[in-house]
Amino acid sequence: MHIIDFLILAGYFVLILTLGLTAGKQVRDMKQFATGGGRFGAFVVFATLSASYIGGGFTMGNAGNVYTIGIVNIIAIWGFSLKEILVALYIAPKLRNFPNALSAGDITGAAYGKPGKVLTGIFSVLLCIAIVGAQVGAMGAVFHVLLGMSPLIGIALGCGLLILYSTFGGIRAVIMTDILQFALLFIGLPLVLVLGVMAVGGVGETIERIPASYFDPFSSMGLAAFISLFLVLMFGEALVPPYLQRLMIGEPRKVARGTLWSGIMSFPFFFITGAIGLVALAMAADLESANNAIPFVVNEVVPIGLRGMIVAGILSVSMSSADSFLNSAAVAFSHDVVNPLRGRNPLSPKAELLLARCTTAIGGLGAVVVALSIEGLLDILFYAYNFWAPVILVPLIAALFGFRAPWPHLFAAAASGIAANLIWAWVLNSPAGIDGLLVGILANAVALAISAKMLRQRESTNK
Repeated sequence: MHIIDFLILAGYFVLILTLGLTAGKQVRDMKQFATGGGRFGAFVVFATLSASYIGGGFTMGNAGNVYTIGIVNIIAIWGFSLKEILVALYIAPKLRNFPNALSAGDITGAAYGKPGKVLTGIFSVLLCIAIVGAQVGAMGAVFHVLLGMSPLIGIALGCGLLILYSTFGGIRAVIMTDILQFALLFIGLPLVLVLGVMAVGGVGETIERIPASYFDPFSSMGLAAFISLFLVLMFGEALVPPYLQRLMIGEPRKVARGTLWSGIMSFPFFFITGAIGLVALAMAADLESANNAIPFVVNEVVPIGLRGMIVAGILSVSMSSADSFLNSAAVAFSHDVVNPLRGRNPLSPKAELLLARCTTAIGGLGAVVVALSIEGLLDILFYAYNFWAPVILVPLIAALFGFRAPWPHLFAAAASGIAANLIWAWVLNSPAGIDGLLVGILANAVALAISAKMLRQRESTNK
């Protein structure tokens, strides 16, 4: 990498750190750390939400899977896009019923009591740290392929930077840096695709070099397996803590509008990142790792002087997602787990904020362990989803729509989801290619529906 590109990248790091630490000066309590005061508009929601979910898995992981199996992965990831639109239309307006909520735990706590809040907090932490691991792993790959560093050193540098500004700045720092990072990736990745197609010889030549099977959605998997993948990507990250927090940072109508814009934008964006995987395949069919598809194309086609900006954009992809999940993990641990367990002796506002900041730093180190333990970026995401969708998603949606029940009903639903997921995936080996996560969600929903029926019968008997 040329010295000019190094200087551009170094300048980007300095700017990100400055923005984050400057924003952190305004953080005085947990509400500012978690939601930034709740006064942001539709465009900010659009930019920060987009930057949060467009992470290493949905960019480098998407390109890598398309490089391996074809366009079916792009179509499957559109399940996530559809989910964002549904959230904008039906979920975001419900947040007006929870004006003081800072986290998913506040919502489940209102519906199922303190134990429900603690359970949600525990699984929020597990989910968030696992997903940060995927983003940290992506940063290591970028540093390795584009800068020639060992993945471990790249992970240490990237993770160290985001831990620093996320720890001190909270959600305000995350949002400020997200807006810059979103602008970079929104410009940089389409530019990489255009330059890559030109380098191959145009659209026709690119298509000519790719096996025909890559354009057949069902050449690599059956219909049942495809539907399963689509639904996993649709429900796996639904209402995970960072995305739910974005629904709390502004007035519900503006938040819904920003979320809708983000969902619509994600359709072409996921196509672009997947198409870069096809360009990489047209250039070289023997990459060391499919996850290196995007960095490989950047190395091959982006000229000196522009490469530094593109590398900054690619790193932004992972950092903008990682900082959001780190912040949510810290909020969940301090606000949803520790404080409720202290009972009548809660932490002071200053102590709660300090604990959240310490958790951010420790959570970042935990994510490094995850990144070094699991290789595939999308594999890490699918692993992380098991901590959320089969356990918390259905009771959380029910709570948003007004369902209330004693905490044992939530625990029974969560246990049903976990057990069904494990049995389907590990004992039965996922028959027909259907993911255990979906079976877990169904079992959770059935258990909660039975609970609701029992409550209605009890109320009728009491009358």
